[in-house]
Amino acid sequence: MTTSQQLYQAAKPIWNNCLTHPFVTGIGDGTLTVEKFQHFMLQDYLYLFDYARVFALGIVKARDPELMRTFAKNVDAILGGEMKIHRAYMKRLGITEEQVFSVKPALDNLSYTHYMLSVAEAGGPMEIVASILACSWSYAEIGQTLAKIPGAAEHPFYGEWIQGYASDDYAATNQTLIELMDGLAADATAEELEHLTDIFVNCSRYELGFWDMAWEMRQ
Repeated sequence: MTTSQQLYQAAKPIWNNCLTHPFVTGIGDGTLTVEKFQHFMLQDYLYLFDYARVFALGIVKARDPELMRTFAKNVDAILGGEMKIHRAYMKRLGITEEQVFSVKPALDNLSYTHYMLSVAEAGGPMEIVASILACSWSYAEIGQTLAKIPGAAEHPFYGEWIQGYASDDYAATNQTLIELMDGLAADATAEELEHLTDIFVNCSRYELGFWDMAWEMRQ
């Protein structure tokens, strides 16, 4: 198996719990309350800034110019691309960016981003991609799964969110990260692979915790 396949298999039980989480299924069948979704979007918007910082540390840690460009493209994709989904919903909900920054990150949010940033500070590009990939890949899985539900992608409110994460552009960006993970870990030792797996699984656990936080509207 490739490194990415090993990571996928290790995290699959956790991702299955994400796919069947009431918050996620509520997006899929349209029953999720707008109040819960708004709480999630505010927290996720704050999360994405730290997520971009993890990629930015990849630029700092990289020694190869092409790898630096790859990390830089991902920073731009988050700040200028993925956040468009959030901004569109905030406009529909009547929330300004200034209001977003008056919201404090929930403890689950802080724990997750601090873990990724600590991994990035202590490790190199290989560890950075392992920490980033759990979020990107799990959202691609969720988006594609929800898009298969009849009518879900056409829902008047949640359809835009589903379409964003089920899109070909998002899938291509995620696939690039998967291939980058495999390339960086091509000569990894057994000990290094075990460490990468720990990082990936831990971040997947944080992903599940993020859905719990959003569902319970924890602060």
